[in-house]
Amino acid sequence: MRRRLRPLPFSGIRITDSLFGEYVKKVSEVIIPHQWKILNNQIEDTEPSYCIQNFRIAAGEEEGERKGVVFLDTDLYKWLEAVAFCLAAGEGKEYEPLADEAIGLIGRAQEEDGYLNTYFTVNAPNRKWKNLTEGHELYTAGHMIEAATAYYTATGKRPFLDIAKKNADLICRTFGTGKGQIHGYPGHQEIEVALVKLYRVTGEEKYLDTAEYFIRERGKEPNYLLAEMAGREKPEFFPEFQDYDLKYSQAHVSPLQQDTAEGHAVRVMYMCAAMADIAEERKDAEMLEACIRIWNNAVKKRMYITGGIGSSGHLERFTTDYDLPNRTNYSETCASIGLMMTGQRLASATGDAAYYEVVEQALYNTVLAGINIRGDRYFYVNPLEVIPEFCTEHTYMSHVKPVRQKWYGVACCPPNVARTLASLGQYIYAEDEEAVYVHQFISSSAQAPDKGDLKLYMESELLRTGRVEIRTKADRETLLKVRIPSYAGEWTLEKNGEPVESLPVEKGYVTLSVPAGQTVFQFDFQIRPQWMYARNEVQEDTGKTALVKGPLVYCLEEADNGNLLSQVYVDADVPVREEAPAEGLAGEVPVLEYEGYRLKTPDMGEDLYGTAKPVSEKVTLKAVPYCMWGNRKEGEMLVWQKLRIS
Repeated sequence: MRRRLRPLPFSGIRITDSLFGEYVKKVSEVIIPHQWKILNNQIEDTEPSYCIQNFRIAAGEEEGERKGVVFLDTDLYKWLEAVAFCLAAGEGKEYEPLADEAIGLIGRAQEEDGYLNTYFTVNAPNRKWKNLTEGHELYTAGHMIEAATAYYTATGKRPFLDIAKKNADLICRTFGTGKGQIHGYPGHQEIEVALVKLYRVTGEEKYLDTAEYFIRERGKEPNYLLAEMAGREKPEFFPEFQDYDLKYSQAHVSPLQQDTAEGHAVRVMYMCAAMADIAEERKDAEMLEACIRIWNNAVKKRMYITGGIGSSGHLERFTTDYDLPNRTNYSETCASIGLMMTGQRLASATGDAAYYEVVEQALYNTVLAGINIRGDRYFYVNPLEVIPEFCTEHTYMSHVKPVRQKWYGVACCPPNVARTLASLGQYIYAEDEEAVYVHQFISSSAQAPDKGDLKLYMESELLRTGRVEIRTKADRETLLKVRIPSYAGEWTLEKNGEPVESLPVEKGYVTLSVPAGQTVFQFDFQIRPQWMYARNEVQEDTGKTALVKGPLVYCLEEADNGNLLSQVYVDADVPVREEAPAEGLAGEVPVLEYEGYRLKTPDMGEDLYGTAKPVSEKVTLKAVPYCMWGNRKEGEMLVWQKLRIS
């Protein structure tokens, strides 16, 4: 097993990209203050949060009832993690006192033995650790620990880390195979990822041991979750769990024996992210192979072209191979973030850049679609076809929102997007003992102090011309490994203006020797618009095509093409023109324009059906990046277009 990749220090990374820079700067300028107001119930006409209020009640500083979903504490934790990443990058210093104040409140809400959960402290103190299936105690603790490690790394301040360690120590004492310990594991994975991070920050082996315990104990017989549920007449928190199946929480068999991505999509990916981490730390080939099997099933048979996963609107879950409906799909934003987390870790464990292809696919499409350009509205669900008037309450489409929302009663996605964008640098650059890696072509600068104080300056026109320039400045010779994307087609490389010939591509990387001094590398990737097709088994997309350019999936919007987009047909042999970016969208990304057809039925008066034969008329169609749909006006949206066969 190869040596582990480490992200470059956040303090040395600056995102300057015309697309991603627009979103990243919104984190400190808009998202963090907006979400702080949400957490304090200071924004009208939106779902109430109660989050900060709950901590005050748990700390004994306010009277009242603890309100909101059982895992509501995590909204604050993810907010703090986003603040930490901003601080690490030199942004958002004005929020550090606010974060310190929130951390102080969290510490005052923590119980003497280290227990920390506002729901169980206030509402059910006698129910601690008694409903791991539904209660999200370990999930909530995981997000707290992740935030604490990020904040300590960014600021060097210990109070939050000490809170996290005290809570983690309690978890390590409470769970395990020893006498008097609970032989259980979380219904929703997350604590495993967090404990690995805590181990890496502190070097304390018990945290890694407990993370591994939770993975290995999962699904063993007799099944802990089944035994726990047998003691209750009905679900305690989630009525939909009345018909609970163990695949939903990946507890049907040991994770090391699983071959398919089953159940709740976020849980699968958080579990796989932890498995990859643990496998790398323990040099555990069996665990890594199991993780890769689950990943391959997810991305090769159960993933949308946008990097969305979890196709069912019922319980946010995977269903079966090739079941990928476009209009009713779920594709939770958090699930694609989990996909990014897992892909990053598998690339580290295997040295294979192919995993970053999927990271890129999810990032550029579903994850970015999860937030509007202004930074104050969010999608939880990410369908590939929307007809607003069909998205009605109390129907099979009630989970699909035709416009982004201010907030959600279950608000896991908005702060998850915030922490992901704030830490975007970790998905662009990495290093190991030998080299610095470039995984995403996003304009930015970075520093690698351990590699001859290497400084990198990347100017990317990937989404426009396909040109990527990387300028380096180093005190000594080092190596740079650059991912060559599969969609790049023919590509060329120049070094200081001179062509570089016949460099091998190994596991998706080209290795460049970077001399001391200043050097300019220029890649020219042939990236053109392409029509993509689904394999035969994806019956939803039979006779349809989707337009992509590089990592970006494009879509039709009513704003450019009118309504009734289901009438549209395209001829995939017609040329696609790259036009100026659409007004109101971000990133200077071209609009794609091409000729198509509308198949229209003649006017039928008041009749619903008739015998009049439809007629075809030529139209000019304009496609925009899927990630930015819904930023101009409410209306229809369509990714997969019908093929006109002549």
